[in-house]
This record gives sequence, C-alpha cells and structure tokens, in this order.
Amino acid sequence: MRHSLPQSPQFYVTAPQPCPYLAGRVERKLFTALQGGSADKLNDVLSRQGFRRSQNVLYRPSCADCAACLSARIVVDGFQPRRTMRRVLRRNVNVLREATTPWASEDQFALFRKYLGSRHSDGGMADMDVYEYAAMVEETPVRSRIVEYYDEDEYGRRLIAVCLTDLLSDGLSMVYSFFDPDLADRSLGSYVILDHIQIARAANLPYVYLGYWVPGSRKMDYKARFKPLEIYRGGRWRELDEATEARMNTHPLENDPIAEQVAAIYLPEDETG
Repeated sequence: MRHSLPQSPQFYVTAPQPCPYLAGRVERKLFTALQGGSADKLNDVLSRQGFRRSQNVLYRPSCADCAACLSARIVVDGFQPRRTMRRVLRRNVNVLREATTPWASEDQFALFRKYLGSRHSDGGMADMDVYEYAAMVEETPVRSRIVEYYDEDEYGRRLIAVCLTDLLSDGLSMVYSFFDPDLADRSLGSYVILDHIQIARAANLPYVYLGYWVPGSRKMDYKARFKPLEIYRGGRWRELDEATEARMNTHPLENDPIAEQVAAIYLPEDETG
C-alpha cells in the first residue's frame, strides 16, 4: 500500500521578544519542525530560502517592521582571502582539525562556557547547562558533523575551537561555532570560517552558509568581510556590494510570502510495503 504524506510542512510564528541584535526592537520567528525521512531534503530546501536550523527546528526571522536579519552565504568559487585572512591562516597553520558525528564532550562544554562568559554573557545561551548543550549538538535529524580544532605540543592536545556544521547538498551550514577567547590574537572565529571554505572547496560544494548578517550590529560585522557574500533578500540570493550594504537599514521591507517559498517543497511517498 502506498501512503501519501503532507505536501508541505506546517509553519508557526513565535510571540514577540526582545531582539538580540538591535537594541529597542522586537523579533518574531517563523519556524517548522524538522523530522522524518525527508529531514535532509527539507533542510536543503529551506536553507536555500533563508532558514536556519536549531536542533529539530528550522526558523527564520519574521518581524513585522524590520527586515534587518539577512541569511548570508559565501560563494566558495569566487572567494580569495584578503591579506589579513592570509595572516590568520599562517598563524594557525599547525591547528589540527577533527570532524566526527555530533557528540558533545566535557571539553567542548568547558570551552563553550568560557566563550559565552567572555563574548556573550548577556545572551540567550548564557544559562545553558551541559544537558542543554548536549541537546544542541546531538539532537539533529540531518547530516551533521562536530568539527573540533586542536593545538598540539609536547604537553598534549588542547581544544581551541568547535563548530557544529550541517552538510547540505550545495554547501556547508555553520550552525554554531565557538573558540577560546584567550587566543584573540589567533582570530579563531575567522579561521574556522576560512577552514570551512577550504573544506567546501575540496568537496566541490559552492557555498558556506554563515547564518544571519545584521547590518548595524557590531556582532555581525565580520561576516561582510568574506566576499563574495550573498544575502537572501526579497525571495532570492543577491551579492552584497558596498551600495547594497550602505542602504540596508533604510530599504523598505520587501514582499517575500512564505507560500511562494514552500511551493516547491514536497515529501516523497512511502515505498510500497
């Protein structure tokens, strides 16, 4: 017997809450559950339409009066590191990378807490305990990896950076990354992005998805340095140039109806049993 599944996922909107990026504003998120045998396909399709993953949920901002949060991705083929980025690569030339199935460890959590305490002590993750951290890493219904970066010397190996990464059909999605804040001179946040560009290039994947770029937010300024960078705006990906970047804060909200975005999504029928 063949069973037909729903043709599109169900979407919901969160209640308004304070925006974590722009002071004095509120945010709402559009989200849908990510589950079942078609989770990878849904993650692929919605990532290409500006969504991000958090555990078993896909979401994107859905704010009534603001369109500042823009999904961003690096175009791997056109990327050439600037002089400062080449220096970052040289400073970290001896870093060891290990990519494994998403599994949380005590060393990861210790580094995560150290990073939050230094960089995001007032953020939404500040109170996360070890169980919540493990859920963030391990509760994934899609193809994911935990990418660890180590320093190694005569005293042994030391974990210095971590990135939870999803494997998409057209690229790598950097779900969440963190690093040792005591090594500020190493620019580890930029290094992890540069390394993911190298991984994507070696795998012939065209994009590295960075999450949201928010013009006017100092926390997000660094993403605009990785050019060519595309942003998802008005229902399509557009290259971010200087003129576009300059007018982001004043451009009116563009029509981008969710019904059009999900029109091509389908869940395949079960095989005959």
